[in-house]
Amino acid sequence: MSFEDLKKKSGSNFEKLTGELDKLSKKSESYKDDRIWKPELDKASNGYAIIRFLPAPAGEDLPWVRVFNHGFKGPGGWLIDNCPTTLGKKCPVCEANSALWNSGVESDKDIARNRKRRLSYYANILIVSDPKNPENEGKVFLYKFGKKIFDKIIEKIQPEFEDETAIDPFDLWKGANFRLKVRKVAGFINYDKSEFEECSPVAENDDLTKKIYDSEYVLKEFSDESNFKSYDELKTRLTSVLGGSSPSTSAETTTEEDFKTPNPFDSSATNDSKESADDVGNDEGDDALAYFEKLANEG
Repeated sequence: MSFEDLKKKSGSNFEKLTGELDKLSKKSESYKDDRIWKPELDKASNGYAIIRFLPAPAGEDLPWVRVFNHGFKGPGGWLIDNCPTTLGKKCPVCEANSALWNSGVESDKDIARNRKRRLSYYANILIVSDPKNPENEGKVFLYKFGKKIFDKIIEKIQPEFEDETAIDPFDLWKGANFRLKVRKVAGFINYDKSEFEECSPVAENDDLTKKIYDSEYVLKEFSDESNFKSYDELKTRLTSVLGGSSPSTSAETTTEEDFKTPNPFDSSATNDSKESADDVGNDEGDDALAYFEKLANEG
């Protein structure tokens, strides 16, 4: 650009520059996805809402998607990444955890616990009742939840006792609303009192039902390969986060059996469950990971 042109455009870039500065100032909020609904809790960490799990969106087979991720801080900063085991692939973080766990040293096990993978599910929901935010009622959102709530879904699909009737909670006509009850028990968020209502249609007529269905979000994006680093990329990141100490792992050092370990920290597990480095976490871990993401973005 010539000096004459620059003089003519003097002042014209001011609005563009201020817009870019606004974007930078909002960087710390970039982790938030407005499509994802969360129950608002009071000062005692209690919350209540009625939601309806919705069927698989058009073109997809399942009404949920499952994602594993890691979130922890090391000397070289934060590692917050999806775990390739989501896609059935090898993960250098899981391999490093296994090496620490198998060392037999308790301090190594503590490190492995801190770096464990966490399990989250994503599903479409209709907000039936949201006392803290009534403007959400009647709208479709994504809901991110953990193993405890997923277990309650499975209990309706595959009841444990003969006197219980199996239902599809995701069905638009024969499904059931879900009363989400959040409490804080022994310092942890607890969902044990949450329960399904009796079966009922999601809406009073097919026009409203279709409108709800057509409002669903795509789920498969959360498990798309583009959201996952390659094995080598993730290993490089892990090495950087650990301060340059490279874990002695390779893509050939583990087998599929390494990822089929039980979850020893699940409250439903028996006392004789075999503890392992591959704890998949639960709903409480989801909130912690979101907090870690916020800190990392602010940094």
